[in-house]
Amino acid sequence: MMGFLQKRCLLMVLLALGCCGSQTAETPASGGTTNLPRASVVAITDSQATTAFSPNREVVRRMVDAGVRAFASKAGLAEAWNSFLEPKDVVGFKVTSSPGAVSGTRPAVVRALVESLLSTGFPKTNIVIWDKRSVDLREAGWFRTAAEIGVACLASEDAGWDEAKFYDSSYSGRLVAGDLEFGHPDKENSGRRSHVTKLLTRRISKVITVAPVLSHNYAGVNGHLIGLALGSVDNTLRFAAEANRLSEVVPDICGLEDVLPKVVFGVSDALICQFRGEDTTLLHYARAMNEIRFSKDLVALDALALADIEKARKDNPLGADKVSGADLFANAELIEMGVATRERIDVHRVN
Repeated sequence: MMGFLQKRCLLMVLLALGCCGSQTAETPASGGTTNLPRASVVAITDSQATTAFSPNREVVRRMVDAGVRAFASKAGLAEAWNSFLEPKDVVGFKVTSSPGAVSGTRPAVVRALVESLLSTGFPKTNIVIWDKRSVDLREAGWFRTAAEIGVACLASEDAGWDEAKFYDSSYSGRLVAGDLEFGHPDKENSGRRSHVTKLLTRRISKVITVAPVLSHNYAGVNGHLIGLALGSVDNTLRFAAEANRLSEVVPDICGLEDVLPKVVFGVSDALICQFRGEDTTLLHYARAMNEIRFSKDLVALDALALADIEKARKDNPLGADKVSGADLFANAELIEMGVATRERIDVHRVN
């Protein structure tokens, strides 16, 4: 997949040469329509899904089963899951663990997904719940949840980093313990590379991302793209605190062959929208939405989450409270990673 910088440079050259003309995606095709792509999202809503911000596991499970069937357009649950996965696949459920079990990905949603998959006869040994840091997974209760279900819970950093698979960038930063090149200051290009976890390059063959609707100061939403990108590679401190860098590197890291190409679909845990606070649980800046969304387009899922956050902040204004992140999703759309334009996202609601 062509990276954002390469794609941007190519478009600039084409425009300069006058080669885009009527061939651009913005130009209407014959018949008055356009050739711009659209995204499809299936949304399941149930007002009983949460009580006082606490998920109702039975309701969530029903929502997940209905969502998987509707998303796959299959009548049976096993038939639906089989359209995405084969028994030989090792599927990794990517969670957002650092905000904790209340504001991050909620264990009730992942438990429902895993138990739904297991009900079809899929082997427990081929299921992994994962995120970057074991300390975050442990504090959010993911090791306990995985043990109760009988599946694995693993951290990217514990699996180690693949020296042969990496994202190279001119941005160099301070390496920290756990980074592959930490302690090797004389190594050529030290600090320029972010290596992909061996969890993805050697163990997990398919990924299902499960992300919350949670604000992020630099990316707008702590959702699918930023969670997948920064959870899959080391040496990320150089990107984490700058919106401009994140908007460029997150799509490029996702585009690595062992990252986004392994994702079969994403699930937005939209039971709750926390519209301020980032990794800190602040339920006075949260609202219950009681919704779960499914899509193959992670960009579209994040764009919808960003819209939820923007609306919630508009309804609850707090000074100059601007939501960031538009550039990141525009860049992802530019390199044809997904649809960020909300008018081209079709949401199919299932009761």
